Amino acid sequence: MKTVFLSAVLAVACVSSPAARALQTEVPNKVLKIELSIPAPLHDVWAAFTTNKGLSSWLAPDVSVDLKPGGDWLVKFPGSTGGGTIESFVREKELVIRALAPDRFPAVRAARTRVAFTFEAAGDGTLVTLTQTGWQKGAEWDAAYEYLAAGNAQLMAMLHHRFVAGPTDWQKAMGGSGGGAANGSDKAAEGEKR
Repeated sequence: MKTVFLSAVLAVACVSSPAARALQTEVPNKVLKIELSIPAPLHDVWAAFTTNKGLSSWLAPDVSVDLKPGGDWLVKFPGSTGGGTIESFVREKELVIRALAPDRFPAVRAARTRVAFTFEAAGDGTLVTLTQTGWQKGAEWDAAYEYLAAGNAQLMAMLHHRFVAGPTDWQKAMGGSGGGAANGSDKAAEGEKR
């Protein structure tokens, strides 16, 4: 199932979605920042991030969103969970998560990083900015940064695709394997779900 989900997510992310740019800043601390214009009204993009129905329409079939400080923003995989804990939010402006890194980065997963999604109406669309901070020094942290830079770019591409092509049909995307939980090895699925 791991390979099936990865292939499904990559196929969904690559179809008619623009490249999201990941920018690294070293002064004074490392920051991962990705911005992407989403062709949908702010209200709809906010709902896609902050409700179970919305998040499962583009990120993964098994999610849990409890929109409150301390609430879940999780994507569930067999044997692993990605996403994180909601730190704060300002309705239709910002969602901040204490992010769980993938299991392969245990020190990063335990320490967590901070991911702030900001949402800004821009003409007929919405500018979504992902800013991830809290990076520490060391080989594992550097590897996690590289992994999550790619994974979060895919995550943003999947969001864009959702508003270009409609909600993801997970059963079809996963090759008819059913609507069960996705697998935790995928960069995009693990990327934001830190």
